[in-house]
Amino acid sequence: MKILLLGSGGREHALAWKIAQSSKCEKLYIAPGNAGTGDCGENVAMKADDFEAIKAFCADKKINMVVVGPEDPLVKGIYDDLKADARTKDVAVIGPSKAGAVLEGSKDFAKGFMQRHGIPTARYQTFDGEHLEEGLQFLETLEPPYVLKADGLCAGKGVLILPTLDEAKRELKEMLGGMFGNASSRVVIEEFMSGIECSVFVLTDGRHYKILPEAKDYKRIGEHDTGLNTGGMGSVTPVPFATKEWMQKVDDRIIRPTVEGLAAEGIDYKGFIFFGLINTYPTLPSAPLPSEGRGTGEPKVIEYNCRMGDPETESVMLRLKSDIVDLFEGVAEGNLDERSIAFDERAAVCVMLVSGGYPQDYKKGYPITMHKTGQSAGNTVIFHSGTALKDGQVVTAGGRVIAVSSYGKDRAEALQRSFEEAKNIQFTDKYFRRDIGEDLNRVDGLKD
Repeated sequence: MKILLLGSGGREHALAWKIAQSSKCEKLYIAPGNAGTGDCGENVAMKADDFEAIKAFCADKKINMVVVGPEDPLVKGIYDDLKADARTKDVAVIGPSKAGAVLEGSKDFAKGFMQRHGIPTARYQTFDGEHLEEGLQFLETLEPPYVLKADGLCAGKGVLILPTLDEAKRELKEMLGGMFGNASSRVVIEEFMSGIECSVFVLTDGRHYKILPEAKDYKRIGEHDTGLNTGGMGSVTPVPFATKEWMQKVDDRIIRPTVEGLAAEGIDYKGFIFFGLINTYPTLPSAPLPSEGRGTGEPKVIEYNCRMGDPETESVMLRLKSDIVDLFEGVAEGNLDERSIAFDERAAVCVMLVSGGYPQDYKKGYPITMHKTGQSAGNTVIFHSGTALKDGQVVTAGGRVIAVSSYGKDRAEALQRSFEEAKNIQFTDKYFRRDIGEDLNRVDGLKD
């Protein structure tokens, strides 16, 4: 099978790494890829949202399957575009239709969808510029902190959590006034949910689904979750509170109603669904929970994404033992229920190395040097995120540069391996968080 993978980040490198392991993959192309994905297949100088170029490439290279990594091409309708062209109508596409991608492309649609199908989430209302006064009044009915979300895609920057009513009212005016362009022409205001976040991933053929390993990611730039939000500073899997009991709640109350709801609304959805969840305890535990209490929280949905998360993919792919191309075939053929899925029992983590100044201004083009160590043999995998090749040298080309992903018998061992390997990778102004996973010690009883 000839496969084209779209995207250029750490998520795509991790997917390419996994796809390349399949005996069913005859040839893998990555467009545009990065300095690391070339080790898994052939990079193609083609943008992930250049639909005409993608269709011509698929026809020329006789591509059998297109796997879509990032959300932008999905929201723009690449699935529909490929299916509407006689040259590519028979190409399998792993990613939802444009109507399905609205789950991520519009937060208002997603909240309405959850409401229609009885899926637990925060109370909300949506307002546009003509209804600013109603929005200000709705804010007064909520308790602080206040959550404002731009309706459209904002590259991960469209969510504000504000401590005071005055700040929330001021920012609502700014957002509706064009803070995020057209993406914030409508704003979702919702109640704040307190708890611990968790990412759950599903692969679906539109009727059947397989649940992948869950993960927890870390968005803030500073240690102990301080500072500005980023695209993600690291991830860990498994998550201690995601017990069999808790995941059964997620399946029964959230995953199944979502997949069935999409089918009931006639939405063509073949691909990944990311469930951004929060485990809502009555109060956040301040001490380790006993084993019988770890799954007692109530899961609720923060958001949907129509693709895998980043940097969660860089840890989740390590724990997926199954042939991912076989699973993709099940998605394309509508018989995913007949395919097997198995997980590695080891823990896996990702520690992200980023450019100094990120997520604000940072410089690119710094040479990257990597010193191979014994840890890399079988225990640590280096995924490139924001890298490029310049005159044969790997250089920085983004805010998030390298994802250091490791296995371990437990989270602590996996983190130790990633932190050790992180020290052996050098580039100017390198930064990474050294507290990834520490917050979970309160949940599973691990000691620092």
